[in-house]
Amino acid sequence: MIAAVGADCVGVKLQLACFERLGAPGWRALTETVEAAKSAGLIAIADGKRGDVPVTAAAYAQALFGSTPSPWGEIHGLGADAATVNPLLGADSLEPIVERAVASGAGVFALVRTSNPGAEDIEALEISGTDGGTVTDHLARLVENVGASSVGTSGLSSLGAVVGATVPAHIERLREAMPHAVFLMPGVGAQGGRVEDLSAAFAAGRASALVTVSRALVNAWEGDGGRPESSARSAANALRESIWSISG
Repeated sequence: MIAAVGADCVGVKLQLACFERLGAPGWRALTETVEAAKSAGLIAIADGKRGDVPVTAAAYAQALFGSTPSPWGEIHGLGADAATVNPLLGADSLEPIVERAVASGAGVFALVRTSNPGAEDIEALEISGTDGGTVTDHLARLVENVGASSVGTSGLSSLGAVVGATVPAHIERLREAMPHAVFLMPGVGAQGGRVEDLSAAFAAGRASALVTVSRALVNAWEGDGGRPESSARSAANALRESIWSISG
């Protein structure tokens, strides 16, 4: 798949659960896939939605971006270029991961508004307090505040946000709340999201949003009866053109 669609993509989002369920051989396959992505000039995004208390968050950061000292020398982690995290434990759970990512030249995407229907159960709840709004609104403020110290010359932060493409009604408001965050946008294709509804995400520039498409590429051949490689390449090319046309 990397060889087939890499020319039309900027990165590969690797669902860690699909590798981890295979045990040690799965982790080996994961590291080889990260290496393949980087060899193809793509960024490798580790999609594991990690989140824990600070000391454990720091260990996750070592596993994803850094290395761990041992009596036998430094043991290197995955070497991902970015990773997804769950911010529901608060700012102190984000900070060790963001700090390690920045030191490694990597990035982080915190869940703000996810693409699954069940997101309504928690993320849409209204909260009390001075700022008010929903859980999603509060997470957006958290991302903007924690990410403020890592805004680069591009005007974009090393801490971005997962914003589902299945909920386009929220995108403009979330872009206003997080003007420096890169949006990672799952949900196009199999989950029903449409590229043409995502233009507000690119208000901070063409580099300010990444539209992720997985099953619609991997399974493209089932719809047109072609070979998996050529079908995926055609689908990726069409998606790239669509994204380019709405991204300013």
